[in-house]
Parts: sequence; structure tokens; C-alpha cells
Amino acid sequence: MRTVYCGELHVSYGQFYVESRPDTDDPDGPEPCAGQANGLCGAAVPGYLFLTTGLHTGEVGLTVEVHDTAPALDVGWEDVVEVPFRPASESTVVQPWGDGPLVSLDLPVADYRVRYCGRDMDRAREDEIAILAGEATADQYLLQFWPAAPRPDEIVRQTAETADYWHRRARLLPPPPSPQERAQAERRRAAEQARAEEAAQRRAEAQEWGGRLPSRSLREVGGNVAGLLRLDSDLLHAVDAAGPAAQRSIARWAAHRAYEEAGLSGVDWIAPALAALDLGHDLPAPFDDLRRTWDRFFADRTIPHTLVDSPDGSPGGILKQAMAVPALFDATETDPLRAALDALFAAAVTYGSDYPRLFDEARRRFTML
Repeated sequence: MRTVYCGELHVSYGQFYVESRPDTDDPDGPEPCAGQANGLCGAAVPGYLFLTTGLHTGEVGLTVEVHDTAPALDVGWEDVVEVPFRPASESTVVQPWGDGPLVSLDLPVADYRVRYCGRDMDRAREDEIAILAGEATADQYLLQFWPAAPRPDEIVRQTAETADYWHRRARLLPPPPSPQERAQAERRRAAEQARAEEAAQRRAEAQEWGGRLPSRSLREVGGNVAGLLRLDSDLLHAVDAAGPAAQRSIARWAAHRAYEEAGLSGVDWIAPALAALDLGHDLPAPFDDLRRTWDRFFADRTIPHTLVDSPDGSPGGILKQAMAVPALFDATETDPLRAALDALFAAAVTYGSDYPRLFDEARRRFTML
């Protein structure tokens, strides 16, 4: 036998606990005494014992013991009950109400029988004022644990009217949920949590995409979709909904607008590429190779060099003509949606902070936008 504790225990509301659950936040759990014959030691919640005292508030005597086998019953105890108990973790403690652990039991996770014995429960209730004033002795309790196979709780001895009251109250409680019902309730909670998390994720995604969820094609399109999203999310979604034929037309138009804004449309080696784009033909040299295109671009001294601010109006300048060049390549993308979005973004960067003028023109020209 191992005496874990022998001394005083402060109780409030006539209760204290044995706690082994890592997570005690279970508002939907059963009443601790549900389905029991006794009302002094509630064991209906797995890994948890709810123990009732006669004294409402103050110090009671408590001894806690751990045995290897069932101990003999001391005839000096007036009220005795027994319950099954299995810790939910390696950490099992005696827990006063509203305070930290009183003592650790160091119980391995296994099945136990628990005997809860009480003495002077009625007198403690009747003489509480005297007990609080130190003029009388409070009730005494013994809590014993030993390994044993699970079996129903039992009222071993009943003397006090206080104990009788709690026993009768326990028998009026509905039975606790069965393991199958607990598992079903846990599945429901998990499903509800999953639905809530999915809804929160969808709300967060919708917020990222300008207040509405993107289509699968828009979510997967890649390219400069994020840049266009920051500039005009409504236009982004409208282009997505326009359909492949309209998207291809938008891409070609945006490439023309970028090159016109940059003053490149009339350059002799660029104009054939714009014409080929409109006809759906392969782009002629040097536009058949991106690197050669840039080499020709920077070697051509007739091309104007104009600085433009960024679309968000940030100070500093970028070369407008260089911003326009990618629009022609973007417009030839295999995916019509990506072609439209990337070409629109390249044109917007070419316009700089004046990009709303470009987008307004796009909406006038393509009424589905």
C-alpha cells in the first residue's frame, strides 16, 4: 500500500475531483454521476472522478491510498461507494475546485477500482458555521485505488442523509452515452469542425480573390493573375467568365493597346508581328525567339525611351516600351484565359498609374466585361 496524501483538503461547493484528461474542455460531456447507483463519486466521464463532500466550503480531512489488491473495508467509515476508473493519461491528480492539483497519484494507464469512504457528512452540513470558525471538526474522507477489471459502481454502505440525497439524485439522471454513441457524437463534432474550417477557408480565399471564389481555371491559370487581381478583381473575374473566344480577342486587343501606348506599333520590324497575331499566325522573326527580340529592341535607336510610373503610383520610373514588349508574347499563350490576363497586365504596367483608362476602354469595347 502507498499513502499518496494524508492531510487537509480545501473544498468549495462540496466537491473535488480526480483528473487525468489532457483536455478538460468538454461542454457536451455527460453528468459525472449519470447512470450510476451512487451520487458521491461520479465516474461517468472517462478519465475523471467527481467527488462530493458534506461540507460546502472549508477544510476536510482526506487520505489517498494506492493498493496492489482490494483493501479490507474499515467499519469506521459511515458511507462507502465504489466505482470503476481508468486514467486517460499518465498524469492523474487530485484536484480541488478552482485550484491547482493537490497531489499526483502516479497511476499507470490501466483499469482500477476506486473506493470512496466518508464520515460525518451530515454533521458537516449541519455545523458548517462552527466548522468554519474552527469550533468543530469537519468530515473525513478516504480515497483508495487498486487494479481491478471494470464493473458497475456500487453503494457499499450508506448512513448519512446527505449521501442518501446524492444517491437518489444520481438515480434520476439519464444514463451516459454508450461508447458507440460517444463515437458517433465525436464523428459529428469532427464533421462539423471540418465544415466550419472549410467554410472559413472558402471565406478567406474569397477575400483574397476580391470577395468571390475563383473558378478552377482561374485558380490554376498562373502567370500574372495575382498582379491583375490587385489592380481590378472585378475585371479579372469578368475575363474568366467571358469564354475562350472572347479571351483570345481581349488578349490581341490588349497587346495592340500596350504597343500603341508605348509608341511601338509603327516600328517596321514590330508591325508584322502585330499583324501575324491578328491572323493567328506564328510570330515572325525576331519574335520567334524572346532573347533575339530583346537584342533587337535595345539595338534599335529609333525606339523611343519613355519613363512611366508603376500602376500603384510608386515614385520612380520604368521604361514604358520595355513594359509593352511582353504583351505580344503573352497574347500568344496557348491558354486563352492566361493570354488575356497576362496581356492585360502587361498593358496595364505599360500605362502605369493611368491603367484605369485602359480597363475602362476594355469594358466599353468588350461588353461582356
